[in-house]
Amino acid sequence: MTRDEQKRIVIPKPNLLSRIDKIAFYGGADMAEDHPVCQAAYEAAAYVASQKKIVVNGGGPGVMGAATRGAQSKNGKTLAITFKPVDMPEFEGRDAENIVDQEIKTANYLERMFALMDNADLFVCFQGGTGTLSEWATAWLLAHLHYGNHKPLILYGHFWYEVMEVIHKHFLIGYKESKVYRIVDNLEEFKIALHIFEDEMRERLK
Repeated sequence: MTRDEQKRIVIPKPNLLSRIDKIAFYGGADMAEDHPVCQAAYEAAAYVASQKKIVVNGGGPGVMGAATRGAQSKNGKTLAITFKPVDMPEFEGRDAENIVDQEIKTANYLERMFALMDNADLFVCFQGGTGTLSEWATAWLLAHLHYGNHKPLILYGHFWYEVMEVIHKHFLIGYKESKVYRIVDNLEEFKIALHIFEDEMRERLK
């Protein structure tokens, strides 16, 4: 990484405004449009857009494209954080069919990941691969580091119960790290979790 590239990487800021205006969607790129996970992302993004919030994603296919389409089904606003991969044959890159209102182009994978987090107030994590794993883990870490002005996470899918059970069993996870996320299994639970986090945000301002 060159010195110029290092200068462009900015660590995501905490949510000092205590508002949820932009929501980032993380999840697998290698999923067809009719995959249940993509359908769940579509429905969740449609609800987010109906609440006048901006849907943010990485500009790729799979869950990312589903999030964009879901937002557009409610005439919602969309934002993609992208980069053009070089010597990365396993990275999905920009999906030409994921057409968004605004695109922020970054220089590399790390800059893209941090820009996704800097341009969102809450993260929705669906099933995915190692890319999703890295995004979720980093977002969770930052929520812990910024606790009190943190950006919360919604972990979407029943499999997360098993994942978090294993993590809590084998890692040193504290109380505050457990308070920054909620696991949901369907759209109704997603709606409830989102509004709970919004209520918590309002409490910060009192």
